[in-house]
Amino acid sequence: MLERAATMTNQAAQTKAATAASEPTRLQLIREDLACVATRDPAARGRFETLLTYPGLHAVIWHRLANWLWTNDHRFWARLLSWFARFLTNVDIHPGATIGRRFFIDHGAGVVIGETAVVGDDVTLYHGVTLGGVSWSPGKRHPTLEDEVIVGAGAKILGPITIGRNARVGANSVVIESVMRDATVVGIPAKIVHRDIGRCTFDGRINLNHHLMPDPVGEAFSVLLDRVEFLETRVSHLQRRLRERERTIKAPDGAAPKAEPAEVI
Repeated sequence: MLERAATMTNQAAQTKAATAASEPTRLQLIREDLACVATRDPAARGRFETLLTYPGLHAVIWHRLANWLWTNDHRFWARLLSWFARFLTNVDIHPGATIGRRFFIDHGAGVVIGETAVVGDDVTLYHGVTLGGVSWSPGKRHPTLEDEVIVGAGAKILGPITIGRNARVGANSVVIESVMRDATVVGIPAKIVHRDIGRCTFDGRINLNHHLMPDPVGEAFSVLLDRVEFLETRVSHLQRRLRERERTIKAPDGAAPKAEPAEVI
């Protein structure tokens, strides 16, 4: 029995070692963060300029280091480094947040990411985005963003909800419920207004046309205006037929014209 327990312990240790070996190092993650900027921001003119002048990239780099301290039980130093990063970049990422690969924060100003937030690979956030909590519970209380999610400027995603893969959140939206994959949500509170499967990339790059948002209110008004126009045309047609019948139908002995009952509209 002791031999079996020792064997299971060795297998668990080997699995853990293999998993650790397959995971990228912090330096590899930072290199990927730097490289992905060129595929998502047409203003990026080179890696050296990007490395020196992009506060969103700086915030992610500082977070990679702070997260290493956090996971190795250096909680105070992790929080101190996170505070220093916020002082320099105006981006507040809790060192306990889980951030995936090739994460890009465009412009950076005002972004807040909470402690239990989970961000997948190839996610893009614009300025003013908040991944916040809505409860005092010590467990999971911040959102999960799956791979290739794009969140527009000023959007607020609140609570332990999940934003599905390839989803888009419109600018200034407030999301309080989970969003299915490939969906576009807008509004306060955010509602699904569009689904477009397979639209995440083009020419090997992430599609950044986040400004092409549907207008459900405008579409509803368009339908109503079409209906009003149809009804007005119908009423005009019925009135014309009524006048024609009044002219053609006359009572006997030269009496005044007698109109037939009008058709029901």
